[in-house]
Amino acid sequence: MCLGVPGRVTRWIDRDPTFGKAEVEFDGIRRTCHMACVPDATEGDYVIVHAGIAISRIDADEAQRLIEELQQFGLADELAEIQNSAPRVSDEEAP
Repeated sequence: MCLGVPGRVTRWIDRDPTFGKAEVEFDGIRRTCHMACVPDATEGDYVIVHAGIAISRIDADEAQRLIEELQQFGLADELAEIQNSAPRVSDEEAP
């Protein structure tokens, strides 16, 4: 199953138009995600992430609703798997 998971942009790492990346938080877990599809996202924005790529921005209310639905339908394991598939923020990238 393919899922797009909501996460909150916590910090931009690289704003390159093609290879931009940012730190995105999913339920307390932070991952590095590619941001070329959402270059206008700012820190604090919510994005939908699929396979480590932020594909669109969404508002905070919609993000919370989606997180609750994922949990309600027992998709927590799939959510954790997706979160684990994206690279962790390394010590070199941390501020």
